Amino acid sequence: MSQTWYECKVKYRKIHETGEQKVTTETYLLDAISYTEAESRINEEMAAYTSEEFLITNIKVANFSEVHPFENSDRWFKSKVSLIAFDEKSGKERKTNIYLLVQANDVKEAYDNTIQAMKGTMGDYTIPVISESPIMDVFPYFSGDEGDLKELEKFNALKDSTLEPTNALNEDLEALDTFENEEALAVGTLDGEED
Repeated sequence: MSQTWYECKVKYRKIHETGEQKVTTETYLLDAISYTEAESRINEEMAAYTSEEFLITNIKVANFSEVHPFENSDRWFKSKVSLIAFDEKSGKERKTNIYLLVQANDVKEAYDNTIQAMKGTMGDYTIPVISESPIMDVFPYFSGDEGDLKELEKFNALKDSTLEPTNALNEDLEALDTFENEEALAVGTLDGEED
């Protein structure tokens, strides 16, 4: 089952660096199975984040196919990726657009991170647009199973990391990436896709 991401806009009183309080509206992203669950989850996340009262002003389905956190990054960028396929019947190229949410510090790093996220892709693609997203934070859903808890720890470690990566961490991430690619290939083969 694929994930459905919801953008939630939350309005609350925030203390800024200057020490003054201002009413701020911020956007958060979370995955859920319905609007009702999205509302419930954003209430839980915001209650843990702020002691101030808050108002959920908008919840809408986001059009992200994938979300990729990266180390040492603090902003989120929306990358438009055009997958290129050749239609044998008409003899023309077809482009299908997908959108990735990628964590980075600037547009150049977002481009590099998008290339890294697309590393396992077999087909051709282009990246026509990368823009900074207003999303402040991402709250993925994890069921609480032991395997999900490990995935949650890895996701949060990547998202919140501020230290230089160690070789052991790089090896763990490469092993995870290799495992996911092999799993995707196995699933594709089971679904009738050929190499």
